[in-house]
Amino acid sequence: MRIKSSTFITSATDVGSCPEPTVPELAFIGRSNVGKSSLLNLLTGRESLAKVSSTPGRTQLINFFNINDTFRLVDLPGYGYAKPLKHDRFRFQDMIVNYITGRVSLQRVLVLIDSRHSPHTIDVEFVQWLQGTQVPLALVFTKTDKLKPAPVEKNIADFLEATGGWKDEGPPIFRTSIKTREGRGELLSFMGQVLP
Repeated sequence: MRIKSSTFITSATDVGSCPEPTVPELAFIGRSNVGKSSLLNLLTGRESLAKVSSTPGRTQLINFFNINDTFRLVDLPGYGYAKPLKHDRFRFQDMIVNYITGRVSLQRVLVLIDSRHSPHTIDVEFVQWLQGTQVPLALVFTKTDKLKPAPVEKNIADFLEATGGWKDEGPPIFRTSIKTREGRGELLSFMGQVLP
Protein backbone atom coordinates (compact mmCIF):
# COMPACT_ATOMS: atom_id res chain seq x y z
CA MET A 1 0.00 0.00 0.00
CA ARG A 2 1.32 3.41 -1.02
CA ILE A 3 -0.58 6.55 -0.15
CA LYS A 4 -0.09 8.88 -3.10
CA SER A 5 -2.80 11.43 -2.33
CA SER A 6 -4.76 12.38 0.78
CA THR A 7 -7.29 15.18 1.20
CA PHE A 8 -9.77 16.22 3.85
CA ILE A 9 -13.37 15.71 2.69
CA THR A 10 -15.71 16.85 5.44
CA SER A 11 -16.64 16.71 9.12
CA ALA A 12 -19.97 15.14 10.03
CA THR A 13 -21.99 15.89 13.16
CA ASP A 14 -23.91 12.61 12.90
CA VAL A 15 -24.26 9.57 10.64
CA GLY A 16 -26.93 11.29 8.60
CA SER A 17 -24.50 13.99 7.48
CA CYS A 18 -21.71 11.58 6.51
CA PRO A 19 -20.68 11.37 2.84
CA GLU A 20 -22.39 8.72 0.74
CA PRO A 21 -20.79 5.31 1.48
CA THR A 22 -19.49 4.86 -2.06
CA VAL A 23 -15.96 3.68 -1.22
CA PRO A 24 -14.45 1.47 1.53
CA GLU A 25 -13.64 3.10 4.87
CA LEU A 26 -11.16 2.37 7.65
CA ALA A 27 -12.06 4.03 10.95
CA PHE A 28 -9.66 5.07 13.71
CA ILE A 29 -10.84 5.50 17.28
CA GLY A 30 -9.35 5.65 20.76
CA ARG A 31 -9.37 7.36 24.10
CA SER A 32 -8.53 11.06 24.12
CA ASN A 33 -4.87 11.99 23.69
CA VAL A 34 -3.93 8.54 22.36
CA GLY A 35 -2.36 10.04 19.23
CA LYS A 36 -5.05 9.40 16.63
CA SER A 37 -4.48 12.50 14.52
CA SER A 38 -0.71 12.11 14.68
CA LEU A 39 -0.97 8.52 13.47
CA LEU A 40 -3.20 9.53 10.55
CA ASN A 41 -0.64 12.17 9.60
CA LEU A 42 2.18 9.61 9.83
CA LEU A 43 0.36 7.11 7.63
CA THR A 44 -0.47 9.68 4.95
CA GLY A 45 2.90 11.41 5.10
CA ARG A 46 1.25 14.79 5.69
CA GLU A 47 2.04 16.55 8.96
CA SER A 48 -1.10 18.69 9.05
CA LEU A 49 -3.76 16.57 7.33
CA ALA A 50 -5.50 15.75 10.62
CA LYS A 51 -5.44 18.51 13.22
CA VAL A 52 -3.36 17.65 16.27
CA SER A 53 -4.47 19.32 19.48
CA SER A 54 -2.93 19.46 22.94
CA THR A 55 -6.45 19.59 24.37
CA PRO A 56 -7.88 16.09 24.92
CA GLY A 57 -11.17 15.44 23.22
CA ARG A 58 -10.85 18.11 20.54
CA THR A 59 -12.07 15.71 17.83
CA GLN A 60 -15.83 15.78 18.38
CA LEU A 61 -16.90 15.17 14.80
CA ILE A 62 -16.52 12.32 12.32
CA ASN A 63 -13.73 13.47 10.00
CA PHE A 64 -13.37 11.92 6.53
CA PHE A 65 -10.21 11.83 4.41
CA ASN A 66 -10.03 10.78 0.76
CA ILE A 67 -7.06 8.47 0.13
CA ASN A 68 -5.78 7.76 -3.40
CA ASP A 69 -9.31 8.47 -4.66
CA THR A 70 -10.11 4.84 -3.80
CA PHE A 71 -10.90 4.67 -0.06
CA ARG A 72 -11.37 6.81 3.04
CA LEU A 73 -9.73 7.06 6.44
CA VAL A 74 -12.21 8.10 9.12
CA ASP A 75 -11.22 9.86 12.34
CA LEU A 76 -13.91 9.09 14.93
CA PRO A 77 -14.41 11.14 18.13
CA GLY A 78 -12.37 9.99 21.09
CA TYR A 79 -14.33 8.15 23.74
CA GLY A 80 -13.91 9.22 27.34
CA TYR A 81 -12.41 12.60 26.55
CA ALA A 82 -11.33 14.63 29.54
CA LYS A 83 -13.82 17.49 29.82
CA PRO A 84 -16.93 16.83 27.73
CA LEU A 85 -19.83 19.21 27.63
CA LYS A 86 -22.44 17.42 29.70
CA HIS A 87 -25.23 17.87 27.18
CA ASP A 88 -23.01 16.61 24.33
CA ARG A 89 -21.44 13.55 25.94
CA PHE A 90 -24.13 11.05 25.02
CA ARG A 91 -24.64 12.53 21.55
CA PHE A 92 -20.99 11.79 20.79
CA GLN A 93 -21.31 8.25 22.08
CA ASP A 94 -24.43 7.71 19.93
CA MET A 95 -22.52 9.10 16.96
CA ILE A 96 -19.80 6.48 17.41
CA VAL A 97 -22.24 3.61 17.92
CA ASN A 98 -24.41 4.57 14.95
CA TYR A 99 -21.44 4.92 12.62
CA ILE A 100 -19.80 1.63 13.59
CA THR A 101 -22.96 -0.47 13.58
CA GLY A 102 -24.66 1.11 10.58
CA ARG A 103 -21.99 2.18 8.10
CA VAL A 104 -22.10 -0.26 5.17
CA SER A 105 -18.77 0.93 3.74
CA LEU A 106 -16.85 0.30 6.99
CA GLN A 107 -14.20 -2.38 6.49
CA ARG A 108 -12.33 -2.27 9.80
CA VAL A 109 -12.16 -0.35 13.07
CA LEU A 110 -8.64 0.34 14.30
CA VAL A 111 -8.70 0.89 18.06
CA LEU A 112 -5.77 2.91 19.37
CA ILE A 113 -4.47 2.06 22.85
CA ASP A 114 -1.74 3.95 24.74
CA SER A 115 1.02 1.38 25.24
CA ARG A 116 2.45 3.26 28.23
CA HIS A 117 -0.33 2.24 30.59
CA SER A 118 -1.88 -0.85 32.07
CA PRO A 119 -5.40 -1.49 30.75
CA HIS A 120 -7.89 1.33 31.19
CA THR A 121 -11.44 0.22 31.91
CA ILE A 122 -12.92 2.37 29.14
CA ASP A 123 -10.58 0.85 26.53
CA VAL A 124 -11.38 -2.67 27.69
CA GLU A 125 -15.12 -2.01 27.68
CA PHE A 126 -15.02 -0.45 24.22
CA VAL A 127 -13.14 -3.40 22.72
CA GLN A 128 -15.51 -5.84 24.42
CA TRP A 129 -18.46 -3.92 22.97
CA LEU A 130 -16.85 -4.10 19.52
CA GLN A 131 -16.46 -7.86 19.91
CA GLY A 132 -20.21 -8.09 20.35
CA THR A 133 -20.92 -6.12 17.15
CA GLN A 134 -19.00 -8.56 14.93
CA VAL A 135 -17.35 -5.56 13.23
CA PRO A 136 -13.74 -6.48 12.30
CA LEU A 137 -11.16 -4.67 14.40
CA ALA A 138 -7.44 -4.28 14.90
CA LEU A 139 -5.57 -3.04 17.97
CA VAL A 140 -2.96 -0.32 17.49
CA PHE A 141 -0.73 0.34 20.49
CA THR A 142 0.70 3.86 20.29
CA LYS A 143 3.67 5.74 21.82
CA THR A 144 5.87 2.65 22.05
CA ASP A 145 8.99 4.83 22.11
CA LYS A 146 8.04 6.14 25.55
CA LEU A 147 8.83 2.87 27.35
CA LYS A 148 11.35 0.09 27.04
CA PRO A 149 10.14 -2.93 25.03
CA ALA A 150 9.50 -5.22 28.02
CA PRO A 151 6.97 -2.92 29.76
CA VAL A 152 5.24 -2.27 26.43
CA GLU A 153 4.84 -6.00 25.82
CA LYS A 154 3.56 -6.51 29.37
CA ASN A 155 0.93 -3.80 28.92
CA ILE A 156 -0.17 -5.34 25.62
CA ALA A 157 -0.41 -8.81 27.19
CA ASP A 158 -2.35 -7.42 30.15
CA PHE A 159 -4.76 -5.66 27.80
CA LEU A 160 -5.42 -8.80 25.78
CA GLU A 161 -6.02 -10.73 29.00
CA ALA A 162 -8.38 -8.04 30.31
CA THR A 163 -10.48 -7.99 27.14
CA GLY A 164 -10.54 -11.80 26.92
CA GLY A 165 -13.19 -13.79 25.15
CA TRP A 166 -11.50 -14.12 21.76
CA LYS A 167 -13.04 -17.05 19.92
CA ASP A 168 -10.01 -17.38 17.67
CA GLU A 169 -6.48 -15.99 17.66
CA GLY A 170 -7.73 -12.47 18.32
CA PRO A 171 -7.41 -9.27 16.30
CA PRO A 172 -4.28 -8.10 14.47
CA ILE A 173 -1.98 -6.12 16.77
CA PHE A 174 0.31 -3.26 15.80
CA ARG A 175 2.93 -1.30 17.74
CA THR A 176 3.42 2.30 16.62
CA SER A 177 5.48 5.35 17.38
CA ILE A 178 5.24 8.73 15.71
CA LYS A 179 8.79 9.55 16.76
CA THR A 180 10.48 6.40 15.41
CA ARG A 181 7.85 5.69 12.70
CA GLU A 182 7.55 2.14 14.05
CA GLY A 183 4.55 0.30 12.66
CA ARG A 184 3.91 2.58 9.68
CA GLY A 185 4.89 0.04 7.05
CA GLU A 186 3.06 -2.79 8.79
CA LEU A 187 -0.14 -0.76 9.11
CA LEU A 188 -0.05 0.34 5.47
CA SER A 189 0.47 -3.26 4.37
CA PHE A 190 -2.44 -4.38 6.54
CA MET A 191 -4.68 -1.67 5.13
CA GLY A 192 -3.87 -2.86 1.62
CA GLN A 193 -4.82 -6.41 2.60
CA VAL A 194 -8.19 -5.63 4.20
CA LEU A 195 -9.45 -3.16 1.60
CA PRO A 196 -11.54 -4.81 -1.13
